[in-house]
Amino acid sequence: MKKTLLLAFAIATTAYTNAQTPTTDNIKSVNEVVTADNVEWGWLNPLRGDKSPAAGKLWGDRTKNEPAGFLVKFKKGFSSPPHIHNITYRGVVIKGLLHNDDENAEKQWLPAGSYWQQPAGEAHITAADDNENMAFLDIQEGPYLVKPTAEAFDNGERPVNVDKTNLVWLNANDIQWVSKKSNVQTAFLWGSHEKNQLHAILLKLPAGFSGEIKNLSPNFRAVVISGGISHQFSKKETKKELNAPSYFGAEENATSIISVEKETVIYIRSNGNYKVTSK
Repeated sequence: MKKTLLLAFAIATTAYTNAQTPTTDNIKSVNEVVTADNVEWGWLNPLRGDKSPAAGKLWGDRTKNEPAGFLVKFKKGFSSPPHIHNITYRGVVIKGLLHNDDENAEKQWLPAGSYWQQPAGEAHITAADDNENMAFLDIQEGPYLVKPTAEAFDNGERPVNVDKTNLVWLNANDIQWVSKKSNVQTAFLWGSHEKNQLHAILLKLPAGFSGEIKNLSPNFRAVVISGGISHQFSKKETKKELNAPSYFGAEENATSIISVEKETVIYIRSNGNYKVTSK
């Protein structure tokens, strides 16, 4: 069974990372929290006003040349005109149903928990088909711009759409940085786990989990995709309730004390190692 899981992991990792993924992030993270009800919202494309999706800041500044993580909300029935972006982005669906593909492609509605990546320069549309639709987007460089398809180019990367049912989950017995008794699962999304390499995973915490995540790298950022956690940086600190789509960052060697009532999925973006332990 273990060999089967490892083979599936290898296939999935190749599929998700067959692109020019970023290898490092030079901006050190700090201990910070953005709760879902404290997200700063604006327009993703200010020139289009309320015809544009709404955008909510988690970290960084998408209008500058720096890494950033932000939320995007789409109205039911939204469908963008064909366009390109000047930079590559990666996304996880938090609510609703989203489609991201060539304008002539048949709709592939990605439900909450699904993952996709959109290469710089590739023409596409984005559409939404539920009453509430939200995604988290991760960029390594900026500014995040929308440009006409007349400026399309091939940067060597290829788009990826992964329905949540096609994610490959590994259990704690197969992951060296997760304690075996924790029942935590992980799904690899992009990047490399070689030393000091930037990468991202989904971490699935079982209902009733109580434990810690210790950051061992200069850069650690986490977004609650589904469910919710109680979070503290120390036992003296007041617990903060981080429901989807909240965010927390951690400085090097900081420990996040967390507990969950129901199954919770967290997107973790790190520039190195971290450890997950359960009580």
